[in-house]
Amino acid sequence: MYEKEVEQLQRIIDESKNIVFFGGAGVSTESNIPDFRSADGIYHQKYKYTPEQVVSHSFFLKHTETFYEFYKEKMMILDAKPNKAHLKLAELEKAGKLSAVITQNIDGLHQMAGSKKVFELHGSIHRNYCVECGKFYDAQYVKDSRGIPRCACGGIIKPDVVLYEEGLDQGTIYKTVQAISNADTLIIGGTSLVVYPAAGFIDYFKGKHLVVINKSDTARRVCSELSIQAPIGEVLGQIKVR
Repeated sequence: MYEKEVEQLQRIIDESKNIVFFGGAGVSTESNIPDFRSADGIYHQKYKYTPEQVVSHSFFLKHTETFYEFYKEKMMILDAKPNKAHLKLAELEKAGKLSAVITQNIDGLHQMAGSKKVFELHGSIHRNYCVECGKFYDAQYVKDSRGIPRCACGGIIKPDVVLYEEGLDQGTIYKTVQAISNADTLIIGGTSLVVYPAAGFIDYFKGKHLVVINKSDTARRVCSELSIQAPIGEVLGQIKVR
């Protein structure tokens, strides 16, 4: 299945010298981390509040305990392991073919797989800070805490993730734009290109090869040279790094 498309992708990767990967939730669904917008994703499950409401800055401030109930259960999947997509991207970077991974995910699986240059547009569950004194706490501390996780100083701990109503980190934006602008190949994978401003960054690509690997159509039209509608781990797992 997808043999011709995979062969074409292999040719593109073979001739590329500066690949950048831009990925979303679909990269981690094969690691059993639910996405937000698929038929069985978080958005389609029933809660008193919508996930979009819960994972917002104002909700975090007003209903911190409820925020953490949802966040710990649905967004902190700490036993997840990297899948074939994560591992192949790390292999491509090690071989000098891939210069950066840009991810909308907050799970840290790219780093766990061995990727070194990862730009996390929406932050990470693995970084958590006291809002009062700034002390760092890891994900396990937050996951294991009862109710609202608190610092030794008594302050509330906040995850270093970009909630709705919050802006992206300017330094990460700059590095993302630079990486995409300089790439000769951009592979977009596991994202429906719904979330902005993240989805708009692909417009900075001026290279030769644009590839999209996603199980469904993207929300915006992308003039890609190659489009493969399939699970990304299944596709990248067939690629040989040489």
